[in-house]
Amino acid sequence: MKKNKRHCQNLPELGKIHPEFFNKHIFHKLGAADASVIVKPCHGVDFGVISLGNKVMVLSTDPFFIAKELGIEKAAWFAVHILASDVAVSGIKPRYLSVDLNLPPQISEEELARLWGAVHKECKKLGINVVTGHTARYAGCNYPMVGGATVFGIDKKDKLIIPKPQPGDAIIVSKGPAIETTGLMSAYFPQFLAARYGSKFVKQAQAIFYKMSTVKDALTAAACGGVTAMHDATECGVLGGLFEMAAQARVGMDIRLDDIIMPQEVRLTCECFDIDPFRAISEGTLLATAKKSKAAKVVRALKRSGIEASICGKVIPKSKGITVFEKGRHYKLEHPKVDPFWIKFEEYLKKSRHAG
Repeated sequence: MKKNKRHCQNLPELGKIHPEFFNKHIFHKLGAADASVIVKPCHGVDFGVISLGNKVMVLSTDPFFIAKELGIEKAAWFAVHILASDVAVSGIKPRYLSVDLNLPPQISEEELARLWGAVHKECKKLGINVVTGHTARYAGCNYPMVGGATVFGIDKKDKLIIPKPQPGDAIIVSKGPAIETTGLMSAYFPQFLAARYGSKFVKQAQAIFYKMSTVKDALTAAACGGVTAMHDATECGVLGGLFEMAAQARVGMDIRLDDIIMPQEVRLTCECFDIDPFRAISEGTLLATAKKSKAAKVVRALKRSGIEASICGKVIPKSKGITVFEKGRHYKLEHPKVDPFWIKFEEYLKKSRHAG
């Protein structure tokens, strides 16, 4: 197999750092201890939690991601939902936004006005209030990472779902894998898809865009009761996310890939770009565990809300490890560490520039 150029140059891999580095260099260095912090940073958990007596504050921070190739309005929609999704998987509704925009020098006032108008519109729909922020252009800043933001939610403590999957729980996956991979690759590099499958398919793949949110998925699932953990399948996709959930809770899992929904648009897009869909970034795919007696109810509720979902495995004791079953074979799962999306995104960005 041909090595990636970044390997040859001994450069760090793109995307999130892997769990081993996090655990060694970051996890135990979190500043001053504070008993009010009841959920602190860890892999497999998308949010932090501060106790406020009989209420809790849930918060999550991410880059403010503006994929300009989507169009300004669509990009802003996506940026808001990336942030809101990570709070919603706690079972608490996102409510407040703090945002820092470190904008590229070339962004025009007209583009910025459109960008912020779309942010305002989507926050209003989700019931999110912008409480503070910073907005400026700086040399060296560029798309798609144009800053960072934090979303907060406050509600009664009994609504909070702190991830604690237990043996016997069912594993639920909504929408299928590589949702974000499909949405972004089809937006950035439609010419490669069109050359292989035609322009009609490109439109179908690009329509995946509005599935790149777990806000509705998470709040729908939480309302059913019996949900023991939820996670947004971002970096390293479905398998990376499930690995992190299991590691964080110190449990094992049996994962049946054949039982996970696989939209045709996802399958063909990943084939075109030679990306493993189950290990690729998938904002919009909800990974959840639920009590066995409640799992079918959760799936039915999601489907009634227009969200495809399926039960695709179960939580087992840690001593049995994490096993993936696929097409008649099985193997023990290790964390993917490197998300193939970022490698292929970089590769095809260069191809597009050379072709241009």
